[in-house]
Amino acid sequence: MIGAIDGFANVGTANRYSPLMAAARDYDPPPRLRRLPSWLVGQTDKRGQALIAQALEHDGMRRQHFAVLTSLAEQGEASQAALGRRLSIDRSDLHAILGELERDRLVARVRDPKDRRRNVVTLSTAGRVALKRLDARIDSAQRELLAPLSARERREFVRMLERISAARPP
Repeated sequence: MIGAIDGFANVGTANRYSPLMAAARDYDPPPRLRRLPSWLVGQTDKRGQALIAQALEHDGMRRQHFAVLTSLAEQGEASQAALGRRLSIDRSDLHAILGELERDRLVARVRDPKDRRRNVVTLSTAGRVALKRLDARIDSAQRELLAPLSARERREFVRMLERISAARPP
């Protein structure tokens, strides 16, 4: 449902009442929350996730589809189990995701000749082509998310986020 991408229900008519739409209009967190870095990062994440979902929706994809295709392109083929660990995707969820990607001929699952119990997942030529198209859409969403910042501020913001993300809890 297109209207649900950004977290708001699309009720189909502009004049129809929707509790989610009303809640979004009335959302007014207190100033103390608006100053918390964790709250700000969370709000930015919500907007980023909505932009990414919208960008991928054009091709009938979701974030996990993009993550799988990107992992196979950048990190190479992998068994289903290894791919799931790589991306922290549950086995049953990954099975469904791979089924969808395989249906669209973007990936192939083949028996590992060294261990017939394993499936090795590879990126197909069509998958590489699709990934280039998705990369362009993702890049556009990232530009839209960071549009309020100058090029220099964008680089600094990403550098700071990388530093925070790399920090491990004690």
